[in-house]
Amino acid sequence: MVAPSPAVAPAMAAEPVAADFAAIGTTIQVLATRADVLESAVAIATGYLDALDRACSRFRPDSEVSRLAAAAADGPAEFSGSPILIDHLQAARHAARLSDGLVDFTVGSAVIGAGYDADLDQVRAREQFDQDVPGVVPGWERVGLAGNRISTPAGVVLDFGATAKAHAADMIARLLALQLPGGFLVNLGGDLTDSGATPDGGWRIGVEGADGAIREVIAIDGQAVATSSTQLRTWTTSTGRAHHIIDPRTGRTAVPVWGQVTCVAATALEANTASTAAIVLGEDAPSWLEENGLAARLERPDGSVVHTAGWPLSFDSEED
Repeated sequence: MVAPSPAVAPAMAAEPVAADFAAIGTTIQVLATRADVLESAVAIATGYLDALDRACSRFRPDSEVSRLAAAAADGPAEFSGSPILIDHLQAARHAARLSDGLVDFTVGSAVIGAGYDADLDQVRAREQFDQDVPGVVPGWERVGLAGNRISTPAGVVLDFGATAKAHAADMIARLLALQLPGGFLVNLGGDLTDSGATPDGGWRIGVEGADGAIREVIAIDGQAVATSSTQLRTWTTSTGRAHHIIDPRTGRTAVPVWGQVTCVAATALEANTASTAAIVLGEDAPSWLEENGLAARLERPDGSVVHTAGWPLSFDSEED
């Protein structure tokens, strides 16, 4: 996970103000450089996230994604999507193209087959989940989009787990900058992006490990940061520990070569796409990230770290 560091640039006259709340199954934090707009900023964020949940949640039966999955259970389906669902589908298609299909939003059935078929607390409450066959990943290119009409093959369950939080962070940050004065940092469960005025020295971001300790502190200005992890959203299955990131090439959870990968990019969507793809790629991730000019910090389960070119200067680190 990535979290805003308690430390801020010393040249600032005052620290930004922050509000924390829960939504879409994660912790949300909104920071603002002006205290007088924080309440309005939170209202904008909660309104967007409520609409996102109603459109894209796999865990509520009345969501658009769930209704489309139900329609596709017995055959090909078509569905008229709301503007927010269409926007998030387009964002997911962008992520699939950028990653050459390593980030694929048709992994929903495979995620369910791996045991992630309910809220994570319910999944973890089971003593064990029987997992014996890999899931089916039809492929993102088989999902059609014409205007607001979505078409899918039989059995497809759309899963925006790799893109929805990140794209929502980008969209909320954009809305805040358009509607309110000052500067903002939006953190949706580790997907962060900023907008508007930037504090002196940039927004300082703490890269947090699975144990909650801050590994490094970096600064961003007009950038976004995202982390993908194989250590946080985990549960027990008959074949061992599983996590929520599916390798679309195998239909199984990705081999946990990396405990977590943090990437910096122009948008949170692109940063999360890169970090998710890196988890899927395993040992090939550093070279893929370098070839695509992506700054990243890759941490193995044993705590050893690899950085790619362009990774921001660390202000504070527990590493050697």
